[in-house]
Amino acid sequence: MKKMGKIAKIGLFFKESYSELRKVVWPSRADIAASTKVVIVSVVIISLFLGAVDFLLIIGMDIIF
Repeated sequence: MKKMGKIAKIGLFFKESYSELRKVVWPSRADIAASTKVVIVSVVIISLFLGAVDFLLIIGMDIIF
């Protein structure tokens, strides 16, 4: 195996990285929009649930103390 200099290694890295990026199957705009909607709805549902649990715990602590 031939010994390579640092500059040659960096060039090879970028060349191979570019080659790998060309193999990637990028999601379509519709796929990204659908995934974004799922994330937003999930965050809203979980935040409402956690807000309700927090509210109930505060009421419970007020009753106890």
